[in-house]
Amino acid sequence: MSFTVVIPARFGSTRLPGKPLLDIQGKPMLQHVWERASCSNAARVIVATDDQRVLEVARTFGAEAMLTAEHHPSGTDRLQEVAQLLELDAQAVVVNVQGDEPLIPAAVIDQVAFNLARNVEAEMATLCERIERVEDLDSPNVVKVVRDANAMALYFSRAPVPWPRDAFAATPGQMPASGAWFRHVGIYAYRAGFLHRFVEWPMAPAEELEKLEQLRALHHGVRVHVDEASTVVPGGVDTQRDLDFVRSVFAEQEGA
Repeated sequence: MSFTVVIPARFGSTRLPGKPLLDIQGKPMLQHVWERASCSNAARVIVATDDQRVLEVARTFGAEAMLTAEHHPSGTDRLQEVAQLLELDAQAVVVNVQGDEPLIPAAVIDQVAFNLARNVEAEMATLCERIERVEDLDSPNVVKVVRDANAMALYFSRAPVPWPRDAFAATPGQMPASGAWFRHVGIYAYRAGFLHRFVEWPMAPAEELEKLEQLRALHHGVRVHVDEASTVVPGGVDTQRDLDFVRSVFAEQEGA
């Protein structure tokens, strides 16, 4: 199968201005993401940005890059513009790899693309990991996902779902033992035709409350395939602390 990776890379960031171009071991962060994505089986890897500076840097290190509109409310909208500009077939698979994930394994990029191709009833595919700590189960920054018997999403939430009524009543503040909780990993594969429909839909009520745009897809009856990630997926870079950690990881790898 063939698929396209698009890396949305917005220059503006409240906490880390110019985030795609921040230095990590002598390379801009975006280059590390692009190199990881280029190790996947994608037929094309495209950087989609709203800023001329990012465009020029991306082309300098050899990436295929496109300048997209500034007004997009999310990376998904930016992907849709790329799919439209490339005139992709409605069934073409497009994978969204965030421009702030310099440690993302190529294996999970392939995994989510192949999963979508295999599950013809789905229009989106994404990944999850088991939650092992009660702190993560409780945290609104860790998005939880509940799946059905066919690994299709039933709901995404910032709340601890499903709620372990008996376990929390018996041992509040402790992680239940059943292992029924999964953290959503924010990598997506989409069918191009779905992207064109998605950007026309208004924000869904649950999406507005939870601030999770995947709930818009569920609201409209879209099937979302959710598989357990084949390997650990490190977090992205949202804060200076995240950036410092990623820099330390690359420094260790270079010194090994």
